[in-house]
Amino acid sequence: MSTFDPLLAPMDGAEHQQIAGVQIDVGRAGNARVKRVIYPPGFRWSTHIKPIVGTDLCMHAHAGFLARGRIHMEFADGCIVEFNAPQVVVIEPGHDGWVVGTEPAVLIEFDFGNDTVSSMGLAGSHKDNEGSR
Repeated sequence: MSTFDPLLAPMDGAEHQQIAGVQIDVGRAGNARVKRVIYPPGFRWSTHIKPIVGTDLCMHAHAGFLARGRIHMEFADGCIVEFNAPQVVVIEPGHDGWVVGTEPAVLIEFDFGNDTVSSMGLAGSHKDNEGSR
């Protein structure tokens, strides 16, 4: 028997896309975008997205709420960070990341397209500030 899971359900009024097995649903909120991103088990940025975008690391900032799952981040400076739901996340540009475990990771993310770093007052690259997470 299947149970309804509203966290994974289709979203009315959202723009829907799928990239390398990652489901992205985007809604607008003024100048911001609110995104639900569902990363499947086994997903790794460097394996699945790097060949599409052509950069060595993910150069986007991510800020939001990890509602389900566990994700592992490694930054160019060697810093390693893991996030476990439920948890607020801030991930600066310049990272590789992957889903840990057998369940999908669901991130509710807030962004401003290419202006996310400046609009949210985030660092343009990772600085080891583990104490503030």
